[in-house]
Amino acid sequence: MENTEKNSFITKFADFAAKLGNQIHLRTLRDAFATIMPLYILAGLAVLLNNTVFTWIFSGETLETFQYWGNLLVNGTLNISGLLIAGVIGYCLAINREFENPISCAVVAIAGLVVMMPMTVELTSVNEITDTFSGVLPFSNLGTGSMFAGIIVGLLITEFFIWISRVKALQINLGANVPPAVGKSFNVLIPVIIVLSVFAVVSTLLGKLAGTDLITMITTFIQEPLRHIGTSLWGTVILYTLGNLLWLFGIHQSVIYSSILEPLLIININENIAAFAAGEAIPNIINVSQVTSFGLLGGSGSTICLLIATFIVGRNAATRNVAKLSIAPGLFNINEPVLFGYPIVYNISMAIPFLLVPVMGIIISYFATVTGIMRPCVALVPWTTPVLISGFLATAGDFMAVGVQAVVLILGVLIYMPFVKINDRVMARQAELAEEDDDDDVFDID
Repeated sequence: MENTEKNSFITKFADFAAKLGNQIHLRTLRDAFATIMPLYILAGLAVLLNNTVFTWIFSGETLETFQYWGNLLVNGTLNISGLLIAGVIGYCLAINREFENPISCAVVAIAGLVVMMPMTVELTSVNEITDTFSGVLPFSNLGTGSMFAGIIVGLLITEFFIWISRVKALQINLGANVPPAVGKSFNVLIPVIIVLSVFAVVSTLLGKLAGTDLITMITTFIQEPLRHIGTSLWGTVILYTLGNLLWLFGIHQSVIYSSILEPLLIININENIAAFAAGEAIPNIINVSQVTSFGLLGGSGSTICLLIATFIVGRNAATRNVAKLSIAPGLFNINEPVLFGYPIVYNISMAIPFLLVPVMGIIISYFATVTGIMRPCVALVPWTTPVLISGFLATAGDFMAVGVQAVVLILGVLIYMPFVKINDRVMARQAELAEEDDDDDVFDID
Protein backbone atom coordinates (compact mmCIF):
# COMPACT_ATOMS: atom_id res chain seq x y z
CA MET A 1 0.00 0.00 0.00
CA GLU A 2 2.82 2.40 0.95
CA ASN A 3 4.70 1.65 -2.29
CA THR A 4 1.55 2.36 -4.29
CA GLU A 5 1.07 5.71 -2.57
CA LYS A 6 4.75 6.54 -3.01
CA ASN A 7 4.67 5.70 -6.71
CA SER A 8 1.47 7.69 -7.11
CA PHE A 9 3.10 10.75 -5.50
CA ILE A 10 6.22 10.40 -7.64
CA THR A 11 4.14 10.04 -10.78
CA LYS A 12 2.03 13.10 -9.98
CA PHE A 13 5.09 15.15 -9.04
CA ALA A 14 6.88 14.12 -12.22
CA ASP A 15 3.82 14.94 -14.34
CA PHE A 16 3.48 18.36 -12.70
CA ALA A 17 7.16 19.19 -13.16
CA ALA A 18 7.11 18.05 -16.78
CA LYS A 19 4.05 20.20 -17.51
CA LEU A 20 5.65 23.18 -15.79
CA GLY A 21 8.82 22.79 -17.81
CA ASN A 22 6.79 22.52 -21.01
CA GLN A 23 4.76 25.67 -20.28
CA ILE A 24 5.15 27.73 -23.42
CA HIS A 25 6.33 30.98 -21.83
CA LEU A 26 8.85 29.28 -19.55
CA ARG A 27 10.06 27.22 -22.49
CA THR A 28 10.40 30.43 -24.50
CA LEU A 29 12.52 32.03 -21.77
CA ARG A 30 14.76 28.96 -21.67
CA ASP A 31 15.17 28.96 -25.46
CA ALA A 32 15.79 32.71 -25.63
CA PHE A 33 18.48 32.82 -22.96
CA ALA A 34 20.18 29.77 -24.45
CA THR A 35 20.23 31.56 -27.81
CA ILE A 36 21.65 34.81 -26.51
CA MET A 37 24.11 33.26 -24.03
CA PRO A 38 27.16 33.46 -26.39
CA LEU A 39 26.83 37.25 -26.45
CA TYR A 40 26.91 37.45 -22.65
CA ILE A 41 29.96 35.20 -22.55
CA LEU A 42 31.66 37.43 -25.13
CA ALA A 43 30.85 40.51 -23.04
CA GLY A 44 32.35 38.87 -19.97
CA LEU A 45 35.45 37.91 -21.92
CA ALA A 46 35.87 41.46 -23.24
CA VAL A 47 35.57 42.95 -19.74
CA LEU A 48 37.95 40.31 -18.38
CA LEU A 49 40.58 41.16 -21.00
CA ASN A 50 40.10 44.92 -20.55
CA ASN A 51 40.63 44.84 -16.81
CA THR A 52 43.20 42.07 -16.40
CA VAL A 53 45.24 40.84 -19.36
CA PHE A 54 45.42 44.15 -21.21
CA THR A 55 46.40 46.06 -18.05
CA TRP A 56 49.15 43.51 -17.38
CA ILE A 57 50.64 43.79 -20.88
CA PHE A 58 49.95 47.33 -22.14
CA SER A 59 49.97 50.88 -20.86
CA GLY A 60 49.24 54.40 -22.06
CA GLU A 61 47.65 54.89 -25.48
CA THR A 62 48.20 51.26 -26.45
CA LEU A 63 46.15 50.15 -23.45
CA GLU A 64 43.41 52.64 -24.35
CA THR A 65 43.32 51.28 -27.92
CA PHE A 66 42.88 47.68 -26.81
CA GLN A 67 40.32 48.64 -24.17
CA TYR A 68 38.45 50.62 -26.84
CA TRP A 69 38.13 47.34 -28.76
CA GLY A 70 36.80 45.62 -25.64
CA ASN A 71 34.34 48.42 -24.93
CA LEU A 72 32.93 48.15 -28.44
CA LEU A 73 32.19 44.47 -27.81
CA VAL A 74 30.49 45.32 -24.52
CA ASN A 75 28.36 47.97 -26.25
CA GLY A 76 27.25 45.47 -28.92
CA THR A 77 26.35 42.76 -26.44
CA LEU A 78 25.82 43.60 -22.78
CA ASN A 79 24.78 47.23 -23.19
CA ILE A 80 21.92 46.37 -25.55
CA SER A 81 20.94 43.12 -23.79
CA GLY A 82 17.42 44.31 -22.98
CA LEU A 83 16.77 45.12 -26.61
CA LEU A 84 18.28 41.85 -27.79
CA ILE A 85 16.34 39.66 -25.37
CA ALA A 86 13.04 41.27 -26.42
CA GLY A 87 13.65 40.36 -30.06
CA VAL A 88 14.90 36.84 -29.32
CA ILE A 89 11.93 36.18 -27.04
CA GLY A 90 9.58 37.37 -29.79
CA TYR A 91 11.17 34.97 -32.24
CA CYS A 92 11.28 31.99 -29.85
CA LEU A 93 7.69 32.49 -28.72
CA ALA A 94 6.57 32.63 -32.36
CA ILE A 95 8.39 29.35 -33.04
CA ASN A 96 6.79 27.72 -30.01
CA ARG A 97 3.38 29.04 -31.13
CA GLU A 98 4.09 27.69 -34.64
CA PHE A 99 3.48 31.14 -36.10
CA GLU A 100 4.27 31.24 -39.81
CA ASN A 101 6.25 34.53 -39.72
CA PRO A 102 8.47 34.41 -36.61
CA ILE A 103 10.95 37.04 -37.77
CA SER A 104 8.17 39.64 -37.84
CA CYS A 105 7.54 38.89 -34.15
CA ALA A 106 11.17 39.65 -33.35
CA VAL A 107 10.97 42.96 -35.22
CA VAL A 108 7.72 43.99 -33.53
CA ALA A 109 9.04 43.04 -30.09
CA ILE A 110 12.15 45.21 -30.53
CA ALA A 111 10.10 48.10 -31.90
CA GLY A 112 7.56 47.71 -29.10
CA LEU A 113 10.24 47.91 -26.40
CA VAL A 114 11.58 51.15 -27.90
CA VAL A 115 8.03 52.53 -28.12
CA MET A 116 7.65 51.96 -24.37
CA MET A 117 10.83 53.91 -23.55
CA PRO A 118 10.73 57.56 -22.38
CA MET A 119 11.06 60.37 -24.92
CA THR A 120 13.46 62.35 -22.71
CA VAL A 121 16.18 61.06 -20.41
CA GLU A 122 18.49 62.58 -17.83
CA LEU A 123 22.16 62.08 -18.68
CA THR A 124 25.45 63.11 -17.13
CA SER A 125 28.27 64.24 -19.43
CA VAL A 126 31.94 63.37 -19.02
CA ASN A 127 32.28 66.77 -17.33
CA GLU A 128 29.75 65.60 -14.71
CA ILE A 129 27.10 68.03 -15.93
CA THR A 130 23.60 66.55 -15.68
CA ASP A 131 20.90 67.64 -18.11
CA THR A 132 17.76 66.33 -19.83
CA PHE A 133 18.01 65.19 -23.43
CA SER A 134 15.56 64.01 -26.09
CA GLY A 135 16.12 61.92 -29.19
CA VAL A 136 18.58 59.52 -27.54
CA LEU A 137 18.45 55.90 -26.43
CA PRO A 138 20.89 55.50 -23.54
CA PHE A 139 22.46 52.15 -22.72
CA SER A 140 20.74 52.37 -19.33
CA ASN A 141 17.42 51.78 -21.12
CA LEU A 142 18.77 49.30 -23.67
CA GLY A 143 21.03 47.15 -21.50
CA THR A 144 20.91 45.32 -18.20
CA GLY A 145 18.50 47.82 -16.66
CA SER A 146 15.80 46.91 -19.17
CA MET A 147 16.35 43.15 -19.41
CA PHE A 148 13.28 42.27 -17.37
CA ALA A 149 11.27 44.87 -19.27
CA GLY A 150 12.52 43.26 -22.48
CA ILE A 151 11.27 39.89 -21.25
CA ILE A 152 7.81 41.14 -20.29
CA VAL A 153 7.30 43.39 -23.30
CA GLY A 154 8.65 40.68 -25.60
CA LEU A 155 6.14 38.16 -24.27
CA LEU A 156 3.17 40.57 -24.17
CA ILE A 157 3.62 42.20 -27.54
CA THR A 158 4.33 38.91 -29.31
CA GLU A 159 1.23 37.22 -27.88
CA PHE A 160 -0.89 40.22 -28.89
CA PHE A 161 0.71 40.37 -32.34
CA ILE A 162 0.28 36.64 -33.04
CA TRP A 163 -3.35 36.74 -31.91
CA ILE A 164 -4.28 39.74 -34.05
CA SER A 165 -2.26 38.49 -37.04
CA ARG A 166 -4.45 35.41 -37.23
CA VAL A 167 -7.58 37.51 -37.82
CA LYS A 168 -8.31 36.86 -41.49
CA ALA A 169 -10.00 40.21 -42.04
CA LEU A 170 -6.75 42.03 -41.16
CA GLN A 171 -4.54 40.09 -43.57
CA ILE A 172 -3.48 41.51 -46.94
CA ASN A 173 -2.95 38.81 -49.56
CA LEU A 174 -1.01 40.02 -52.60
CA GLY A 175 -1.24 36.69 -54.36
CA ALA A 176 1.35 34.13 -55.34
CA ASN A 177 3.21 36.25 -57.91
CA VAL A 178 5.03 38.46 -55.39
CA PRO A 179 8.28 37.50 -53.60
CA PRO A 180 7.57 35.54 -50.39
CA ALA A 181 9.24 38.15 -48.15
CA VAL A 182 7.05 40.91 -49.61
CA GLY A 183 3.92 38.80 -49.28
CA LYS A 184 4.64 38.00 -45.64
CA SER A 185 5.37 41.63 -44.75
CA PHE A 186 2.10 42.86 -46.27
CA ASN A 187 0.25 40.01 -44.62
CA VAL A 188 1.14 41.41 -41.19
CA LEU A 189 1.10 45.11 -42.15
CA ILE A 190 -2.20 45.95 -40.45
CA PRO A 191 -1.45 43.89 -37.30
CA VAL A 192 1.93 45.67 -36.97
CA ILE A 193 0.22 49.07 -37.25
CA ILE A 194 -2.44 48.14 -34.69
CA VAL A 195 -0.09 46.54 -32.14
CA LEU A 196 2.54 49.27 -32.12
CA SER A 197 -0.13 51.99 -32.11
CA VAL A 198 -1.80 50.44 -29.07
CA PHE A 199 1.49 50.21 -27.20
CA ALA A 200 2.28 53.80 -28.20
CA VAL A 201 -1.05 54.91 -26.69
CA VAL A 202 -0.18 53.14 -23.44
CA SER A 203 3.27 54.75 -23.44
CA THR A 204 1.76 58.19 -24.10
CA LEU A 205 -0.70 57.84 -21.22
CA LEU A 206 2.05 56.76 -18.84
CA GLY A 207 4.33 59.60 -19.93
CA LYS A 208 1.78 62.44 -20.03
CA LEU A 209 -0.56 61.47 -17.19
CA ALA A 210 1.66 59.54 -14.79
CA GLY A 211 5.03 61.07 -15.63
CA THR A 212 6.70 57.69 -15.97
CA ASP A 213 7.27 54.91 -18.49
CA LEU A 214 6.76 51.16 -18.60
CA ILE A 215 10.48 50.35 -18.43
CA THR A 216 10.85 52.25 -15.16
CA MET A 217 7.65 50.73 -13.72
CA ILE A 218 8.67 47.17 -14.57
CA THR A 219 12.17 47.70 -13.19
CA THR A 220 10.94 49.36 -9.98
CA PHE A 221 7.90 47.27 -9.11
CA ILE A 222 8.64 43.86 -10.67
CA GLN A 223 12.27 43.29 -11.60
CA GLU A 224 13.99 44.55 -8.48
CA PRO A 225 11.65 43.01 -5.83
CA LEU A 226 11.55 39.66 -7.66
CA ARG A 227 15.29 39.62 -8.24
CA HIS A 228 16.16 40.54 -4.67
CA ILE A 229 13.95 37.74 -3.34
CA GLY A 230 14.75 35.11 -5.96
CA THR A 231 18.50 35.78 -6.01
CA SER A 232 18.96 36.30 -2.30
CA LEU A 233 21.13 33.64 -0.68
CA TRP A 234 18.23 31.59 0.64
CA GLY A 235 15.99 32.24 -2.36
CA THR A 236 18.72 30.92 -4.65
CA VAL A 237 19.41 27.94 -2.39
CA ILE A 238 15.74 26.96 -2.29
CA LEU A 239 15.13 27.33 -6.04
CA TYR A 240 18.40 25.61 -6.98
CA THR A 241 17.68 22.74 -4.58
CA LEU A 242 14.21 22.30 -6.03
CA GLY A 243 15.79 22.12 -9.48
CA ASN A 244 18.24 19.43 -8.37
CA LEU A 245 15.41 17.58 -6.63
CA LEU A 246 13.81 17.05 -10.01
CA TRP A 247 16.87 15.09 -11.14
CA LEU A 248 16.08 12.50 -8.46
CA PHE A 249 12.87 11.81 -10.36
CA GLY A 250 14.59 11.74 -13.75
CA ILE A 251 13.44 15.23 -14.76
CA HIS A 252 15.97 17.79 -16.00
CA GLN A 253 16.55 20.53 -13.43
CA SER A 254 16.22 23.17 -16.16
CA VAL A 255 12.46 22.99 -15.53
CA ILE A 256 13.04 25.27 -12.55
CA TYR A 257 16.61 26.51 -12.92
CA SER A 258 16.75 27.58 -16.57
CA SER A 259 13.17 28.90 -16.69
CA ILE A 260 12.82 30.66 -13.33
CA LEU A 261 16.15 31.20 -11.56
CA GLU A 262 18.74 31.53 -14.33
CA PRO A 263 17.20 34.62 -16.05
CA LEU A 264 17.41 36.49 -12.74
CA LEU A 265 20.96 35.28 -12.11
CA ILE A 266 21.99 36.39 -15.61
CA ILE A 267 20.66 39.89 -14.96
CA ASN A 268 22.82 39.93 -11.82
CA ILE A 269 26.03 38.88 -13.59
CA ASN A 270 25.37 41.35 -16.40
CA GLU A 271 25.12 44.14 -13.84
CA ASN A 272 28.38 42.93 -12.30
CA ILE A 273 30.10 42.90 -15.69
CA ALA A 274 28.90 46.44 -16.41
CA ALA A 275 30.01 47.68 -12.98
CA PHE A 276 33.40 46.01 -13.30
CA ALA A 277 33.91 47.53 -16.74
CA ALA A 278 33.08 50.97 -15.34
CA GLY A 279 35.32 50.54 -12.28
CA GLU A 280 32.35 50.70 -9.91
CA ALA A 281 31.45 48.62 -6.85
CA ILE A 282 30.17 45.14 -7.73
CA PRO A 283 26.46 45.02 -6.80
CA ASN A 284 25.57 41.29 -6.75
CA ILE A 285 27.26 38.45 -4.88
CA ILE A 286 24.74 35.87 -6.07
CA ASN A 287 24.82 35.52 -9.85
CA VAL A 288 24.92 32.84 -12.51
CA SER A 289 28.72 32.50 -12.52
CA GLN A 290 28.85 32.19 -8.74
CA VAL A 291 26.21 29.47 -8.71
CA THR A 292 27.69 27.44 -11.56
CA SER A 293 31.32 27.86 -10.43
CA PHE A 294 30.73 26.82 -6.82
CA GLY A 295 27.47 24.84 -6.89
CA LEU A 296 27.99 22.96 -10.16
CA LEU A 297 31.30 21.13 -9.71
CA GLY A 298 31.11 18.45 -12.36
CA GLY A 299 27.45 19.12 -13.11
CA SER A 300 24.20 19.12 -11.13
CA GLY A 301 24.74 17.81 -7.62
CA SER A 302 28.48 18.61 -7.87
CA THR A 303 29.01 15.02 -9.00
CA ILE A 304 32.75 15.44 -9.63
CA CYS A 305 32.93 15.07 -5.84
CA LEU A 306 30.99 11.80 -6.11
CA LEU A 307 33.38 10.46 -8.75
CA ILE A 308 36.44 11.26 -6.62
CA ALA A 309 34.76 9.75 -3.55
CA THR A 310 34.01 6.59 -5.55
CA PHE A 311 37.65 6.25 -6.57
CA ILE A 312 38.68 6.62 -2.91
CA VAL A 313 36.19 4.44 -1.01
CA GLY A 314 33.96 2.78 -3.61
CA ARG A 315 34.19 -1.00 -3.79
CA ASN A 316 31.34 -1.81 -6.17
CA ALA A 317 32.71 -2.76 -9.59
CA ALA A 318 29.74 -1.33 -11.50
CA THR A 319 29.85 2.13 -9.90
CA ARG A 320 33.64 2.31 -10.24
CA ASN A 321 33.33 1.52 -13.94
CA VAL A 322 30.70 4.25 -14.31
CA ALA A 323 33.02 6.65 -12.48
CA LYS A 324 35.89 5.82 -14.85
CA LEU A 325 33.69 6.44 -17.88
CA SER A 326 32.22 9.62 -16.40
CA ILE A 327 35.34 11.41 -15.21
CA ALA A 328 36.26 12.90 -18.62
CA PRO A 329 32.87 14.52 -19.35
CA GLY A 330 32.53 15.31 -15.63
CA LEU A 331 35.57 17.58 -15.79
CA PHE A 332 33.53 19.74 -18.17
CA ASN A 333 30.39 19.60 -15.98
CA ILE A 334 28.59 17.06 -18.18
CA ASN A 335 27.21 14.45 -15.83
CA GLU A 336 24.35 12.60 -17.51
CA PRO A 337 26.43 9.37 -17.42
CA VAL A 338 26.58 9.70 -13.63
CA LEU A 339 22.94 10.67 -13.21
CA PHE A 340 21.61 7.70 -15.14
CA GLY A 341 24.52 5.25 -14.91
CA TYR A 342 25.58 5.41 -11.28
CA PRO A 343 22.61 6.09 -10.87
CA ILE A 344 21.45 9.23 -9.06
CA VAL A 345 17.93 9.06 -10.49
CA TYR A 346 15.58 7.24 -8.10
CA ASN A 347 18.52 6.37 -5.83
CA ILE A 348 17.62 7.32 -2.26
CA SER A 349 21.18 6.54 -1.13
CA MET A 350 22.52 9.51 -3.11
CA ALA A 351 19.69 11.99 -2.49
CA ILE A 352 21.14 13.73 0.56
CA PRO A 353 24.64 14.56 -0.78
CA PHE A 354 23.27 15.32 -4.25
CA LEU A 355 21.13 18.10 -2.74
CA LEU A 356 23.48 19.12 0.07
CA VAL A 357 26.85 19.57 -1.68
CA PRO A 358 25.71 22.26 -4.19
CA VAL A 359 24.05 24.21 -1.37
CA MET A 360 27.26 24.00 0.65
CA GLY A 361 29.26 25.37 -2.29
CA ILE A 362 26.90 28.30 -2.83
CA ILE A 363 26.87 29.22 0.88
CA ILE A 364 30.64 28.93 1.35
CA SER A 365 31.37 31.05 -1.74
CA TYR A 366 28.78 33.60 -0.62
CA PHE A 367 30.35 34.13 2.79
CA ALA A 368 33.85 34.00 1.31
CA THR A 369 32.82 36.93 -0.87
CA VAL A 370 31.05 38.82 1.92
CA THR A 371 34.10 38.55 4.18
CA GLY A 372 36.47 39.64 1.41
CA ILE A 373 38.32 36.34 1.11
CA MET A 374 37.61 36.32 -2.61
CA ARG A 375 36.31 38.83 -5.15
CA PRO A 376 32.74 38.67 -6.49
CA CYS A 377 32.17 36.97 -9.83
CA VAL A 378 32.39 39.58 -12.59
CA ALA A 379 32.59 37.49 -15.76
CA LEU A 380 30.15 35.07 -17.34
CA VAL A 381 32.07 31.85 -17.96
CA PRO A 382 30.68 28.92 -19.98
CA TRP A 383 29.09 26.30 -17.71
CA THR A 384 31.42 23.68 -19.23
CA THR A 385 34.52 25.40 -17.80
CA PRO A 386 36.37 22.93 -15.52
CA VAL A 387 36.50 23.46 -11.76
CA LEU A 388 39.34 25.66 -10.47
CA ILE A 389 39.66 27.30 -13.88
CA SER A 390 36.05 28.55 -13.68
CA GLY A 391 36.58 30.24 -10.31
CA PHE A 392 39.70 31.99 -11.56
CA LEU A 393 38.03 33.29 -14.73
CA ALA A 394 34.69 34.21 -13.11
CA THR A 395 36.43 36.46 -10.55
CA ALA A 396 38.75 38.06 -13.13
CA GLY A 397 41.88 36.26 -12.02
CA ASP A 398 41.44 35.91 -8.25
CA PHE A 399 43.53 32.97 -7.01
CA MET A 400 41.65 33.04 -3.70
CA ALA A 401 38.52 31.97 -5.61
CA VAL A 402 40.48 28.93 -6.80
CA GLY A 403 41.28 28.17 -3.16
CA VAL A 404 37.61 28.48 -2.19
CA GLN A 405 36.67 26.11 -5.02
CA ALA A 406 39.29 23.64 -3.79
CA VAL A 407 37.82 23.78 -0.27
CA VAL A 408 34.31 23.20 -1.65
CA LEU A 409 35.62 20.31 -3.76
CA ILE A 410 37.35 18.62 -0.80
CA LEU A 411 34.36 19.06 1.52
CA GLY A 412 32.07 17.74 -1.22
CA VAL A 413 34.19 14.59 -1.53
CA LEU A 414 34.10 14.09 2.24
CA ILE A 415 30.31 14.48 2.29
CA TYR A 416 29.83 12.00 -0.57
CA MET A 417 32.20 9.34 0.86
CA PRO A 418 29.90 7.78 3.52
CA PHE A 419 27.02 7.71 1.06
CA VAL A 420 29.17 5.94 -1.51
CA LYS A 421 29.75 3.24 1.13
CA ILE A 422 26.02 3.10 1.88
CA ASN A 423 25.25 2.82 -1.83
CA ASP A 424 27.75 -0.05 -2.17
CA ARG A 425 26.02 -1.95 0.64
CA VAL A 426 22.60 -1.30 -0.85
CA MET A 427 23.71 -2.56 -4.25
CA ALA A 428 25.31 -5.62 -2.68
CA ARG A 429 22.13 -6.39 -0.78
CA GLN A 430 20.04 -5.90 -3.93
CA ALA A 431 22.30 -8.34 -5.77
CA GLU A 432 21.82 -10.89 -2.97
CA LEU A 433 18.06 -10.52 -3.11
CA ALA A 434 18.13 -10.90 -6.90
CA GLU A 435 20.09 -14.16 -6.54
CA GLU A 436 17.61 -15.42 -3.97
CA ASP A 437 14.75 -14.63 -6.34
CA ASP A 438 16.53 -16.51 -9.14
CA ASP A 439 17.00 -19.52 -6.84
CA ASP A 440 13.33 -19.45 -5.91
CA ASP A 441 12.38 -19.35 -9.60
CA VAL A 442 14.55 -22.37 -10.30
CA PHE A 443 13.01 -24.22 -7.35
CA ASP A 444 9.48 -23.43 -8.59
CA ILE A 445 10.30 -24.79 -12.05
CA ASP A 446 11.61 -28.05 -10.61
